[in-house]
Formats: sequence, C-alpha cells, structure tokens
Amino acid sequence: METEAYMGEDDLASHASKGRTPRTEVMYGEPGHAYVYMIYGMYHCLNIVTEQKDFPAAVLIRSVEIAPTPQSRRRDSSPQTGEQAPLLNGPGKLCRFLEIDRSLNSWDVMKGERLWIEPGAKVSSKDIHADKRIGIDYAKHSKENLWRFTLKTEE
Repeated sequence: METEAYMGEDDLASHASKGRTPRTEVMYGEPGHAYVYMIYGMYHCLNIVTEQKDFPAAVLIRSVEIAPTPQSRRRDSSPQTGEQAPLLNGPGKLCRFLEIDRSLNSWDVMKGERLWIEPGAKVSSKDIHADKRIGIDYAKHSKENLWRFTLKTEE
C-alpha cells in the first residue's frame, strides 16, 4: 500500500492551496468522504478526506494490494502464493480497475456500500516508510514534506 497526504491551504501540492473552489469543496467537508478527481484528462485519483470540517486535508491512495480474484483483469504473480493478483501500482490503475470515477466524488466511505474501506491488519509505525511525495517539484516548501507513506517490504 502507498499513500500521500495533503494538508491544508499552506500545502502548495494540495488542490486546496488555491482556496475553496467547487472542485475542492469536498476536501473542506466531513472526514471519511471520497475526493475523486481526474488528472491529465484521463486518469481518476481517489483521496479520502481526513480532517475536521472546514480544514482541507485528504490522503491520496496511490496503490493497494488486493486479494486475487478470477475477475482480475491486470495480473501480477504473487511470490508468496503463486496466485495472480491485480497490479494496482498507481492511482490511475487503481481507479480504473476498481471502476472509481467522479460519480463517487463526495461519497461517504463509512456507509459500507459502493465504495468503502475495510479494517485491515494492525501495522506498526516501524513498518511504515515515509518519503517525499511524487511529482510536486513546483510546490516550493511543501515538496520537502515526508508525506508519502509505504509499507516496508521484507527483503
């Protein structure tokens, strides 16, 4: 799993850095809602709003690991099981595979229907790697924030 955090209007990499707009309104809403937008006119990105109402913050879901299914369209073999699992290593691939688009923007992911997040295994902070976010060289002071998080893999 890989995520990136975006926090407040002072974070120049955040869409909220331009203030409250129709596009970013969901980021200013209640936590637990999806913020889905399109990049490059062709890829959707899924974010989950994380902070209190009126403070724009969200976490971009960059990649996830899901259990292999017979319906898996994109496949990558799993070294642990030998089974085939979907390759969801990018926000565009993830949204395309899970059929997430702007119709799910503002969706309450706490409802448990259409789009939701299930509890998983507890993860120790020592198993999380923090790094700089990707593709935000324009973001001045914000580009130095270590707000990209990945689970460490065993070597």
